[in-house]
Amino acid sequence: MNTYLKWTRTLGLVSMTLAAALCHAQNYPNKPVKLIIPYAAGQGTDIMGRYLGEEMSKALKQPVVIDNRPGAGGNIGTQITARSAPDGYTLMIGTNATHAANSFLFSQTGFDAQADFEPIAMVGILPLVYVTASNSPVNNVADLMAVAKSKPDALNIAVSTTTCRMAHELFKMRTNAAMMPVDFKGSAQSITAVLGGHVEFMVDTIASLHAQVASGQLKPLGVTSLKSSRLLPGVKSIAEQGVAGYELVGWTVVFAPKGVSSEVIQTLTSAISRTLERPEVQEKLLQMGVDSQVKTGAELKAFVASEKDKWGRLISAAGLKPA
Repeated sequence: MNTYLKWTRTLGLVSMTLAAALCHAQNYPNKPVKLIIPYAAGQGTDIMGRYLGEEMSKALKQPVVIDNRPGAGGNIGTQITARSAPDGYTLMIGTNATHAANSFLFSQTGFDAQADFEPIAMVGILPLVYVTASNSPVNNVADLMAVAKSKPDALNIAVSTTTCRMAHELFKMRTNAAMMPVDFKGSAQSITAVLGGHVEFMVDTIASLHAQVASGQLKPLGVTSLKSSRLLPGVKSIAEQGVAGYELVGWTVVFAPKGVSSEVIQTLTSAISRTLERPEVQEKLLQMGVDSQVKTGAELKAFVASEKDKWGRLISAAGLKPA
């Protein structure tokens, strides 16, 4: 075969490949989309992910099938996503654990949280709130700082997750107000300890503490988002109460495997953004403890990268070693 014929055949194959890719992008999606949730069914991320999947299916006009792959703090489902074909038909709900903290908490995760993924759209943030018992003389962040500094290492604070622990570590770093973190297996146990007077303070998600705050059993002192949250109207953030720049929240983002085409990314970004902009969707997410905040593109990539750096510094400062 002469050189001309070889080049002709090569160009023909390239053209066919490009045409197939373009056709795929233009027809996307033309079959069900799988949404991996790296946590067990019934957990908060799962409940939120299933609702988002239902709403996404309306925008994409294809079923969004939920695939729970729990284990290893979310690493198993995240690893499966990273190894999936980058065709837009496998997505995942990523969190501040899977795509920020776990890189520093596990010696082997089986994936690179940044290099192996394409962030598609943020779903929202999950602010935390510092609370104390209703009969406590502490009423705000200034009081909390004052009493903590007056009794160095004599006060305890209940924490039940890595996110809770890191929120407290950041508070210590920014205020020099030391309180001894006491680990509990879950929010319910932490609440019982505070209400029973065994622990003076607690930090956890607003969603976990909303019922006790609403009933007056627990007193909110400050939320951990940069500004006050729609999830807890009337309660100022820690930053708004004088701890400049303090912010640490949980978050959820839809990720795809690295290599997905720009056309597919655009389709998904548009579908998810339209979904999250609907008032009824925002209200439903608020009921689940998620404050919907739409971020996409370069803004979202910068956010995920900065969050990984932040969590890395905090975990190192807290002295937590990889498992």
